[in-house]
Amino acid sequence: MTLSQWFLFFIAVQLIHFLGTWKLYLKAGRKAWEAAIPVYNAIVLMKIINRPWWYTILLFIPIINLIMFPVIWVETLRSFGKNKTADTILGVITLGFYIYYVNYTQDVKHIPERDLKTKSASGEWVSSILFAVVVATIVHTYFIQPFTIPTSSLERTLLVGDFLFVSKMHYGARTPMTAVSFPMVHDTIPVAKVKSYTNKPQIPYFRFPAFQEIKRNDIVVFNWPTDTVPYFRYQGPDTYIKPIDKKSNYVKRAVGVPGDSLEVRNGRVYINGQINELPDRGKLQFLYRFETQDPVRNIQFLRDRYGINEIFPASNDYRQFQAFLTDDALEKLQKNPNVIQVVQRKDEVGNYDPRVFPHSTQHPWNSTHFGPIYIPKAGATVAITPESLPLYKRIIEVYEGSELGIHNEITQAGTQILLNGSPLTSYTFKQDYYWMMGDNRNNSEDARNWGYVPHNHVVGKPVFIWMSWDSNQSGFNKIRWDRMFTTVGGDGEPVSYFKYFLFLLAAWFVFDFFRKRKKQKMK
Repeated sequence: MTLSQWFLFFIAVQLIHFLGTWKLYLKAGRKAWEAAIPVYNAIVLMKIINRPWWYTILLFIPIINLIMFPVIWVETLRSFGKNKTADTILGVITLGFYIYYVNYTQDVKHIPERDLKTKSASGEWVSSILFAVVVATIVHTYFIQPFTIPTSSLERTLLVGDFLFVSKMHYGARTPMTAVSFPMVHDTIPVAKVKSYTNKPQIPYFRFPAFQEIKRNDIVVFNWPTDTVPYFRYQGPDTYIKPIDKKSNYVKRAVGVPGDSLEVRNGRVYINGQINELPDRGKLQFLYRFETQDPVRNIQFLRDRYGINEIFPASNDYRQFQAFLTDDALEKLQKNPNVIQVVQRKDEVGNYDPRVFPHSTQHPWNSTHFGPIYIPKAGATVAITPESLPLYKRIIEVYEGSELGIHNEITQAGTQILLNGSPLTSYTFKQDYYWMMGDNRNNSEDARNWGYVPHNHVVGKPVFIWMSWDSNQSGFNKIRWDRMFTTVGGDGEPVSYFKYFLFLLAAWFVFDFFRKRKKQKMK
């Protein structure tokens, strides 16, 4: 929906509210016109139902308002003596229109000093759960979101099984774009495996001011731009057209930022002609095949000795293996007298891979040798030619077109390129774009497969690992204790703050114990 459509919808909601409640406002000692003034009518209603004024704010927060509207309907009915279970059910299942019936047909009286404490244990539970869901949804949407690392594309920095806290504030919290969605889940309701949202209506894109810009080599969580699967790792035939904020969450490293010229040579990234140096904790990995003189059946031994997290036997006699190795692990392995040879698995220059962006024979690239390309920056202008069009077509048609409610269609007749029927020789970008890649260069589905990541797809910045789980281990060894409560960024080896957390937790329990004990003595 466009801004004008949302404005008309907002006015319609205000009219519906006025027609259904103006008599109740009068019975509460207010003026009828107060039910008609947008926002002010909600503040007055909070006074009528004996709720704090800031509840009004919750009515205008997407997703939160879906929880709050039924609460307000029920509270309004109860403020006029409609306390029966049937009244509550009718208020909810009629989407609040039961209030019309009360407003026009019932002789009700306002209860100004209504007791807000529920009279049943079930009611107390419902109130507590609703409050918890509201608070958790606000935190999840605008401040911190939990996230799990499902793949090894950033191995060495982030491991499979790491549980992260992702800050929404660092790069600017993005308000929900999907207006109707199940709270605190992403694109799918767990267990049921059904969509958690409706595609329409859509709220115009808005992002709060950022605390910092995305810097080169920052690790970023973002929505997968070309996502069409119902949920992450889905293998079925169905495809979905998904809103931006419901596309699958990915985590990669922003090796290229707006305005950069980027090229991949032999799997290594070059920015503006210079090799891209990763931070201390970032370690590139490449796929190698190696052979040993004697069989090695203890795979865990190889993992532990050489720091190899992913290694696979490549023969039945356990003499040939494939592994993703860092430069350090490669050097150690080559010095082992039992190792005959180590060979890197890679593509050659000019070996065209149709799976690689921009999926055009005009650019015969592969994941090992790629580019050069320009990473678009908001306000920058590029020439559009038959050679450059494959690089920017999706940006113009989708990211700056259909996903923003604009109809952009590019056609080509010979060497002439048309945008919505008009000649297109150059294009000025409306937003920034990024080039996201994994450090495990042979085991990462990243920008080399699907291209640029628009700024409006950015979710947040991973800042903290609060738990890490190793599925290859057993018992208590499954927990990577040294990674618990460690920061994602920074230099050197990660430092665990787990013991400090335990100390603070114990201190809180001691404080809470003596506080309660003091209260009991005072009674």
